[in-house]
Amino acid sequence: MIQYSLKCAEGHQFDSWFQSASAYDKLRATGHVACAVCGSDKVEKALMAPRVGHGEPDKAKDLTTPKSPAEQALAQFKAHVEANSDYVGGRFAQEARAMHAGDAPERPIWGEAKRDEAKALIDDGIPVAPLPFTPTRKSN
Repeated sequence: MIQYSLKCAEGHQFDSWFQSASAYDKLRATGHVACAVCGSDKVEKALMAPRVGHGEPDKAKDLTTPKSPAEQALAQFKAHVEANSDYVGGRFAQEARAMHAGDAPERPIWGEAKRDEAKALIDDGIPVAPLPFTPTRKSN
């Protein structure tokens, strides 16, 4: 694994991990490397210092703690969604459809839906939106 500091054409800087240097090159060439902030695929490696290990790994570097303002805002949004809505897992499409039809009480929900299920909800005029995070809870 290799970590690169990256910078998009808009000036946003972020880090990302890749399986190898050649994996990064291949992904970038096919347009699969995008800015973590704005989504631009015009991304280049930024100037970075090499990381050389000295015995024990640095325990202070927690990859799950949000660093940038965008990561912090996303973490706050995720916490708000999880605290103020019901997680329905893979039953999302069925629950949304039942609420839309009046067969279930309306409430804020979130979960997972297959692409064709989500498209069918949208085609049927049922308001849904993708969330930019994965669930904290494990789904069955």
